[in-house]
Amino acid sequence: MAEIILLDGGMGQELIARSGDDPTPLWATRVMIDHPGLVRDIHAEYFAAGATIATANTYAIHHDRLHGFGLDPFFQALHLRALAEAHEARAAFGGHGRIAGSMGPLVTSYRPDLTPPIPEAVAKYSEIARLHAPHVDLILIETMSSLDLAEGAVIGAAKAGVPVWLSVSVDDHDGTKLRSGEPVAALERILGAHRVDAVLANCSVPEAMAAALTEMKSLGLPFGAYANGFSHISGNYLGVGFTVRELTHRHDLTPDRYADFALTWVAMGATIVGGCCEVGPAHIRHLAARLRAEGHTIA
Repeated sequence: MAEIILLDGGMGQELIARSGDDPTPLWATRVMIDHPGLVRDIHAEYFAAGATIATANTYAIHHDRLHGFGLDPFFQALHLRALAEAHEARAAFGGHGRIAGSMGPLVTSYRPDLTPPIPEAVAKYSEIARLHAPHVDLILIETMSSLDLAEGAVIGAAKAGVPVWLSVSVDDHDGTKLRSGEPVAALERILGAHRVDAVLANCSVPEAMAAALTEMKSLGLPFGAYANGFSHISGNYLGVGFTVRELTHRHDLTPDRYADFALTWVAMGATIVGGCCEVGPAHIRHLAARLRAEGHTIA
């Protein structure tokens, strides 16, 4: 039996569902501003469900996303507020668990064609890494859809001086490829040149993850997956400024079915599992119970 790190589930979709607000291009950042404490409450629920890592609500806090809404002067304050709410939830849970600083894609998600030059990405991610450094146990780079964006984020994340986990988003129909069409196996070049402590796949359908993990097994690092609960990433979403309203929530991904997928990943050797968009506290609670029932320990 294995020792499994159990990530939390999605934050953005939980915030939108609980706030009752319409989605905006600022997504979870806007809800955090309008509903103080809601992020903390969701982190607390994930800890109570069995998660051992709280992923800070910093995924989309980038200059390029804030600027058009007049919020860029609050860039640092928003990062610190998100980190504080994760810390508050952990403190309320007895100080147990780790906090991951999340770094999402620049410009928008799922658009590898908008990948900036590596030096530009490095500068932007370095700024976030330095800001997060005193407040996190690790940096979780999420939903990278191209090799160049992943490399820029990895180089920038190193400035935090904490462990760096790299997670990529793969093609929903062919998990051996990133959304850019580049092979997952090509991550070997990045991992060979820069320090990365774990490699994962996220924010793709659970059906695509086994193929992605098959490629990751040979990369020589701890690996894992945390899938989303969308039917697919629709073409309607793939425009800058669009919102999650354009994405379709699937109704068949029950906590039990999601746990079936995750346990398959564990059987493949994955030691880090959790959930992404539309995978909530009920899924994580059920997954924790299933892991323990099969003799695994949760670290």
